[in-house]
Amino acid sequence: MSSTAETARAEPRPTAGLRGASWNADRLPAGMQTRVAAVPTQDGAQITGYLHARGGEKTVVVIMHPRELLVTHYLVPYIVEAGYACWVQGARTVGNDIRLEHEVALLDVAAGLQHLKQLGFEKIVLLGNSGGASLFSFYNQQSLLAPEQRLQRTPGMRPVKLHDAIMPVVDGFIFVAPHPGQGHLLMSCIDPAVSDESKPLELDEGLNAFREANGFRPRPQSAQYSPEFVTRYREAQRGRVARIDAMAKKMIADRLEARARSKQGGSERDAMQGSFNAIFEVWRTDADLRAFDLSLDPSDRRWGTVWGSDPVASNLGAVGFGRVCTAESWLSNWSALSSNASFAKTGAAIKQPALMIYYTADNTVFPSDAHQIEQQIGSADRQRVDIKGNHHGHAVSAGDPWPQDIAGAAIAGWLQARYAR
Repeated sequence: MSSTAETARAEPRPTAGLRGASWNADRLPAGMQTRVAAVPTQDGAQITGYLHARGGEKTVVVIMHPRELLVTHYLVPYIVEAGYACWVQGARTVGNDIRLEHEVALLDVAAGLQHLKQLGFEKIVLLGNSGGASLFSFYNQQSLLAPEQRLQRTPGMRPVKLHDAIMPVVDGFIFVAPHPGQGHLLMSCIDPAVSDESKPLELDEGLNAFREANGFRPRPQSAQYSPEFVTRYREAQRGRVARIDAMAKKMIADRLEARARSKQGGSERDAMQGSFNAIFEVWRTDADLRAFDLSLDPSDRRWGTVWGSDPVASNLGAVGFGRVCTAESWLSNWSALSSNASFAKTGAAIKQPALMIYYTADNTVFPSDAHQIEQQIGSADRQRVDIKGNHHGHAVSAGDPWPQDIAGAAIAGWLQARYAR
């Protein structure tokens, strides 16, 4: 069921001093306290969690992202004020993509949820924001399986002992600005004009999204890409991901073969190659045509990407999606062809109540993405609320109600209708 929150009543709020997805400290609920806990995982790692609560709550809402630590997430005050505790935790690989594999991150989720069960919480609701949404959908799929049916290896062939882990089953889901999965996100915005990963400055000009001959127009104009160009571009994006997949798989195979030779009395070089885990760069990953041609997948969004309004700088800059990887992290996280962490693979397993918040001016998640995710969620108790705002819940037009307030009110009402406080 879909609805719009355009008619919700919320006072406009000035944007001065507010950045990204952090809370407004002025509206923290009276009596809220934060406790920090270090929690061991099943495989001997340690994650850190922060419990925001006033005390006595029976239901806890969990916020987590596979790559970021969202301790001051903007929705925490609304959740606590509504009468629920909020646990915000990090993965073991916060800020470090080169070690992140989603299958291993599931052990981090499991450790946090087990800790909350031990604290006495009766109900657990997972709130997945952006990339946290596909992580939690993946966790749910695996938690519902018999231990022996769970994945035993990552896409990069690393053993992962999900069958040994206690994976508590949760009671509900809230998805805020969810994207289809990190791999699908990247395949939509990776630049297919790169034909040689070692030469990111040499392009196939026939696939250059920033060439006027191909339809590009600089801000504030909207680009006008032809349907033929869009089709070729999307096919070439998939082709580039497939080439990087093949490269990553070969790197792993070569290392494992060298390791096997070394164990059988091979050379010193075999021993070194068997231990060598290369790091590689993936350049030009901020080139989704929809960010520049506003007629494609039309919405309330502004021209540009989540990284800014200079596509050349964000596409070539040091910071970007999937910029630095190992073969294992690429396959598990950033490859739409290999990653297990996507709604396409896991959404149908969601049978618990689910609320989806979609920001209609999001320049990372577009209307077709939101529709697809909504349809992939298997729950009969499924609600979607559309709110005019950008990916971080900020207003896009002067005088608009503050989107974070509308989202917070929608979440509070949804929780209070389903879960005891």
